[in-house]
Amino acid sequence: MIARVHGTLVAHAIDRIEVLTAGGIAYEILVPLAVLERLPRPGGEIALHTALVVRDDAWLLYGFATAEERRLFQRLMGTTGVGPALAMNLLSTLTAERLVRAVREGDLATLTQVPRVGKKLAERLVLELRDKLEGGDLPAGPVSGAGSASGGGPGADAVRALVALGYGASDAERAVRRALEGAPAGESTADLIRRSLAALG
Repeated sequence: MIARVHGTLVAHAIDRIEVLTAGGIAYEILVPLAVLERLPRPGGEIALHTALVVRDDAWLLYGFATAEERRLFQRLMGTTGVGPALAMNLLSTLTAERLVRAVREGDLATLTQVPRVGKKLAERLVLELRDKLEGGDLPAGPVSGAGSASGGGPGADAVRALVALGYGASDAERAVRRALEGAPAGESTADLIRRSLAALG
């Protein structure tokens, strides 16, 4: 198991980054928005807690800011009907703290804001996870080496993120345009993406 990756940020895209370790091995790591919005500039140092998911056609490495976020991801995948892609979607649409709170409180309205999460799946998440989420599952703390996210305008970045999550370009653009209407000044790209996802949902 690859439990932690520490190295130099080489490149990043909408949903993944590439980290070069001191041993000369570069890892492609899929990450939620909470990691993307706090990345250092390319060339900066970063450390992530990781989870390896082995499929028939690929080995995929997922990265998280804290061990608690990784544990939450793993517990989400232990829920009936939730795979790694949907678990990452949950952690990107909602902050990890808000997700834990929604499950504990049985807040179906919040859970169903996540695209591809209907009422039945939201009820299953609450039923199967409520008693498994303890105080230590509440994630906190920044990514090691974190800084402000770099890249283009928030609107363009949000559209690319939605397309990377599997939405059509036209649907993504419409959702982002709706989210931009009345957006507060200085809103982060991550918050814009979350509101765009809610509009799609």
